[in-house]
Amino acid sequence: MLFSSLSVAPPDPILGLGAKFQADGRPEKINLSGGVYQDASGQTPILASVRQAAARLLETETSKSYLGIAGHSGFLEQAAGLVLGAAWEPERSVAIQAPGGTGACRVAAELMASKLGSRRVWVSDPTWANHAAIFSAAGLQVLTHRYLDASRTRLDFEGMLDQLRTEAEPGDLICLHACCHNPTGIDLTAQQWLQLGTFLAEQRLFPLVDFAYLGFGDGLEADRLGLQQLLSQVPEALICASFSKNFGLYSERIGIVLGIAETAAAANALGSPLKVVVRANYSNPPRHGAALVHAVLADPELRALWQSELDAMRQRISDMRNEFVERMTGLQQAHNFEFLLHQKGMFSFSGLNPLQVDWLQAHRAVYLVGSGRINVAGMTPQNLPRLTQAIAEALQLASSS
Repeated sequence: MLFSSLSVAPPDPILGLGAKFQADGRPEKINLSGGVYQDASGQTPILASVRQAAARLLETETSKSYLGIAGHSGFLEQAAGLVLGAAWEPERSVAIQAPGGTGACRVAAELMASKLGSRRVWVSDPTWANHAAIFSAAGLQVLTHRYLDASRTRLDFEGMLDQLRTEAEPGDLICLHACCHNPTGIDLTAQQWLQLGTFLAEQRLFPLVDFAYLGFGDGLEADRLGLQQLLSQVPEALICASFSKNFGLYSERIGIVLGIAETAAAANALGSPLKVVVRANYSNPPRHGAALVHAVLADPELRALWQSELDAMRQRISDMRNEFVERMTGLQQAHNFEFLLHQKGMFSFSGLNPLQVDWLQAHRAVYLVGSGRINVAGMTPQNLPRLTQAIAEALQLASSS
């Protein structure tokens, strides 16, 4: 029998932890492993702007028929403008709706591998845990480049460029995080983005930009500045954007692939193979989430309300990161956490090692990814005292062993 020959795959390093957390019966458990925003009560809320848009749709929607292969046209226009800002040149771009940022990455990778002959993609060390699986499944060889220095707390930009200059080949893809790098929270500066764009153009390397956290770093304008700097230097790029985080629409799976071409004719040609890839995968995307994003962005009042809600989510994460560092500094001096203050977005590299992470899970019901990545949005005013005390204990055990 065919199925009996299969072996059980290991749990997903992130989603598997979520399942283990759910099964944990300890009432004091804390989950910092997942990739979703949580409010001060530990819930993932439906934004008021989204709730109002949903009510309007319920009253006005007249059909649940299929969307076209490219997706919801109004959403695509609003989303492209949101992601690119002043860098959006409609005649040089093509947009395709995708099922979340994950689906967008898969569509982009498959386009490059199956239609344009790409063979290799470089990802940062470390990167989002699912990048390698997505790109490998699309037929690309996945290679890693330096991203952090020896301390694992700061960017090694020159080391990154030196390795790519030496080892990357013309035509290779370079997967970049537009902002709020996952898992480290360590981003390039605007000047480094400009330098990187020049470097990629000179080396003939192709940028594939993962933009999952727009608005969670320093705000909408600041978060897309790096991408704008990059696009000012390179003739072509693919951008994979998600609206899960900034709209709280995790279960709706709303993403977009934006292709930036050198000319309008090239952009027009790019649309066709993108549709071929989509048709062979999921045929066409779901409507509801795209309609919600369009309804919010197209209405000035709802858009203003959404931006204020996004600002509040970003501020809560920043407040929790600052309070975590302050508490850890007061509890112990063995480990300096001040480097976290320079990180952005939901995630931070804590510097905790796998043994400490395992101890926290087993003895204090605190769940972190094995790399030491923490979801700062999982911290709340209620759980922060117990969390910081548990981490201080883990650090003390490590120093005494």
